[in-house]
Amino acid sequence: MFTPKLGVFFMNEKQKVQPVAGVRVIVLSAALASLSAFLQLYHLGYQSPQWGMWLDFVAVTWIVAYFLFGWRSALIVSVLGAIIITLFAPDTWLGASMKFVATVPIWISLAVWGRRYSNPKNLIVPFIAGNILRLMLVLPLNYYYAIPIWTGMTPVQAISAIPWPVISLFNIVQSLIDLTLAWVLVYRFRLNRFSAGQNQHEENLKS
Repeated sequence: MFTPKLGVFFMNEKQKVQPVAGVRVIVLSAALASLSAFLQLYHLGYQSPQWGMWLDFVAVTWIVAYFLFGWRSALIVSVLGAIIITLFAPDTWLGASMKFVATVPIWISLAVWGRRYSNPKNLIVPFIAGNILRLMLVLPLNYYYAIPIWTGMTPVQAISAIPWPVISLFNIVQSLIDLTLAWVLVYRFRLNRFSAGQNQHEENLKS
């Protein structure tokens, strides 16, 4: 007589949690991407009257996604956020593409360093490394891609009009805003209680 194992009909607690956690990641990632697009579409932030560059909160949710669920969620939120911004406000596609290129190095550095970021001291190394990589990408892209499209300047004119230290300072300050606000939201306002398995992602990281 065939007697099926209990596991065929009954899942243990870990097996029950995994599908629920997966759905939670998808739902919250979509919500974070939508919030990111909202912040971009309504231009919440500060725009320099002299240089025209923005300090905003668009990418905060992208870093939040990493802290909660890891790099896959951060990638999903970053890509979805940029796509939503482009679809609903085509005039901002240039800013969306530059925001994506500028922010990805930050959460990649967090992922590579792989520490428990509930301890803010562990943010120092990825912040420095992420900004080095960020500047290596955004400086040439600003001068040869974004500024010429945005203003009609040639790269030579762009370099003269907006010095590289100005672009660098704005990007470093933006990284500081993104990382600080994301950390406060996740670890001080306890958004990590919404992460899968009470933040299993971070539990697997080094202290």
